[in-house]
Amino acid sequence: QVHLVESGGGLVQPGGSLRLSCTASGFTFENYNLYWHRQAPGKERELVATITRYGGSTVYADSVKGRFTISRDNAKNTAYLQMNYLKPDDAAVYSCQARRVLGQEANSYWGQGTQVTVSS
Repeated sequence: QVHLVESGGGLVQPGGSLRLSCTASGFTFENYNLYWHRQAPGKERELVATITRYGGSTVYADSVKGRFTISRDNAKNTAYLQMNYLKPDDAAVYSCQARRVLGQEANSYWGQGTQVTVSS
């Protein structure tokens, strides 16, 4: 069975930091690019950060650039999202996605999400 499980969410004050983890099982982790998404109530899902198979390339949404860092440890089948200088607008459910493309075929897996609340 394929599983992606996020952890590390919780309540943090504005200006605080949080590190999210996404642990995978049931597939070859290093064959997949990793993505962090977030969705707040009443808002569309937003792609926050991307990291390629071996961590050689990262991409961030403008809204988090300079504050968030995506990383991965393939030996641990885990991806991370380090979030610093958190703002109330960062509050959302954060989900990880693993995706690979081989030729014209694509395969993608999603975690269940973890809640991040930013409030004083």
